[in-house]
Amino acid sequence: QVQLVESGGGLVQAGGSLRLSCGASRRVFSIRKMGWYRQALGKQRELVASITSSGTTTYLDSVKGRFTISRDYAKDTVNLQMNSLKAEDTAVYYCNFVLIAGDYWGQGTQVTVSS
Repeated sequence: QVQLVESGGGLVQAGGSLRLSCGASRRVFSIRKMGWYRQALGKQRELVASITSSGTTTYLDSVKGRFTISRDYAKDTVNLQMNSLKAEDTAVYYCNFVLIAGDYWGQGTQVTVSS
């Protein structure tokens, strides 16, 4: 069983930056896609950013130009650099690995942006 562990969440003022990281509990193979989702209170979970095995990235429109997703192929980790944070970015952020064996999720990390 693969477990994903996120780190890097916290409280930051509007305009500030945070970097989220997510790694697997063991070596994983055949990662098709890695991504970050978020769920704000009372709202549905939404895809923030994703990166495929070939390096193709996708971003939620509202974070384009502010967030950058990257992956470390050697360590099987995925990172999300978040700059120019806004109050509306406040949410629980979840990492996601899409493997041939199925989808795996982290436990979530809270990001709170104070205005």
